[in-house]
Formats: sequence, structure tokens, C-alpha cells
Amino acid sequence: MDGRPDPPGWLVRQPGLTALALLWGLLALFVFLPYLQFVLFGVILAYIFFPVQQRAERYARPTVAAIVVVVAVLLVILIPLIYLLTIAVQQSLRVASAIRSGQLDAAMIEELIETAGLSVDLVYVYESNQVRIASAVQEITSGAIDLVGSLPALFIGLSITLFVLFALLRDGEEFVGWVQWVLPIDEEILDELREGLDRLMWVSIVGNVAVAAIQAMLLVVGLAIAGLPALIFLTVATFVLTLLPFVGAFGVWVPATVYLLAVQRPIAGAAMAVYGLFVTLSDTYLRPALIGRSGALNNAIIVIGIFGGVVVFGAVGLFIGPVVLGGAKLVSDCFGREHNGESTT
Repeated sequence: MDGRPDPPGWLVRQPGLTALALLWGLLALFVFLPYLQFVLFGVILAYIFFPVQQRAERYARPTVAAIVVVVAVLLVILIPLIYLLTIAVQQSLRVASAIRSGQLDAAMIEELIETAGLSVDLVYVYESNQVRIASAVQEITSGAIDLVGSLPALFIGLSITLFVLFALLRDGEEFVGWVQWVLPIDEEILDELREGLDRLMWVSIVGNVAVAAIQAMLLVVGLAIAGLPALIFLTVATFVLTLLPFVGAFGVWVPATVYLLAVQRPIAGAAMAVYGLFVTLSDTYLRPALIGRSGALNNAIIVIGIFGGVVVFGAVGLFIGPVVLGGAKLVSDCFGREHNGESTT
């Protein structure tokens, strides 16, 4: 007689029903997959705006309150976001074209680099990597064309996002209760998982996004005062880079400083360096203030989650990826504790 535990009673009593549930769950997953990132985007928006829904329900029925919140999200967030991203793509193409055509003074930049004790031949670097640079520019252009060409699919995807948002705002609590009822897991463990996932969502989505948005807005003020072009592209780039630990606003204000020095504006360049360093160091104060000193996500989970999430889920993976990895660790901890017979208290 082996020491393996007996299968659960419900699996023995209803094997056909179990197989049917797994089959239909798999089919439902295939239906979700083509628009998974839009569904996840709707989940993120629902998580962020659910407190607004709860306040709105004090003055209106849940359905009316959900409609008002969805319309507000569409007008205040989604439409402006699409507009800004469109401009950012256009500006990024112009920046790439300017670099490719050599509009920057390469000799001046080489002199600036040499003052730091380094030596580099930018013309040789460009010529030796011309094929790679041209290929990169072509990929950017193709991506922009694909974005324009996929506008009908984008419209369908955003419609799905809005419907998911509406459904979760109106019936989110009932849906969470149904999931807890369906899962064959002890109530105590479900409560622990729910609290842990809520903490992960807060840190990854609300906290990190707020920090990145504040730093992007702070830096763009300095960029605007310095008179740099392509401000919307630089703002979007700052926002994305600030989501990454160990990178942050450095990736924008350092090249901006070099650019200002290259165009013979040393005072503006020095001021940009000082201000950019201030924006970068503000992360030390903003993150604990908005997120708290939580250990829910470490740097490894954030970095791997962001890059892996983007590959698997698209742009929404910037926020979902770390939650997925953090949730996997949380579930593994609960499983290991229960498997070893340890108490949750």
C-alpha cells in the first residue's frame, strides 16, 4: 500500500462533472485569449475605480453608478490616453529619424564624452551599426503602421475593456463571492489569498503607477522649461522607465543633459542634471509614502514580472506581470504550509 493520499471525495463521486467543468473552463480560456490583455485592463481599471463605485452607490443604484463611472473613465482616461500615445509614437518616429539623419553634432558630443576621460568615434559607431539602426527604425515604423492598421481590433478590445469594467463595478463583489464558493479551498486560506492579492495589486498597480506618474510629470516640467522637443514622447518614456527598478528617470534626463550640452547650452544642461537627480532621488520618499514599506514585491519579482508580463500580456503586463509572479509565490507559500501541516496563525 503506497502512502499517497486518497483523491478528494467530490472527484470520486462526480468524475464526469469534474471532467466537464475542466473542459468548459479550457474552452472559455481559449475564448478569452485573443483579447486577454483588454480583459486584464478592464480588471485593473475596476480595481482602481471600485472605491469610486462604492461612493457613487450612496446616491444612485449600482447600475446607474457603474454607467457613470465607465463614462467618466472613457472620457477622462481612455480617450486622452489614446491621444497622448498616438502623439508619443509620432514624436518617437521623428526622434529616430533625426538620429538616423545625423542632425545632432556628433563632434560636439564626442568632445563632451572625452572631457569625462572617455574616447569614442560616434561616426564609426554609427557606420558599423548602420544596418541595426536602420532595422530598429524600420521596426518602430512598422509598429506604428500596425497600430493604425489594427484600429478596428483596438476598438473591439477597448469595448471589451469597458464592458468588463462595467460588469465588475456593478457585480464585482458577487463575482468574488462566487469564485470563493466555487474553489474547493478552506475559507481561512481564501481570506489570506484575497488579502495578499489585494496587497500585491495595490503595490504593483496603484503604488508603482502613482510614483511613475508623479516622477514623469516632475521631469517633464524641467524638460519643458529647458525647451526640449518631443515632450509627450519623453513623458511616456519617463513613465515606463520609472516603473523599472534601477533605471527610472535616469534613462531620460541623462540623454537630455547630453543633448543640451551638445547644442552648446551648458547652463541648461547643468540645471537639467541637478533637477533630474532631484527627480530620481524623489523615488526614495515617494515610494514609502504612497506604497509603504511593504515586502509584497521585491525587485527581482518586479523586474522579471514587468519584462515577462509585457511579452505574455502586452502593455498591460507592465502591471499584471509582477502581480502574477507575486501571486504565484503567495499561493506556493499557502500550499507548502498546508502540505506540511503548519498553522496559518
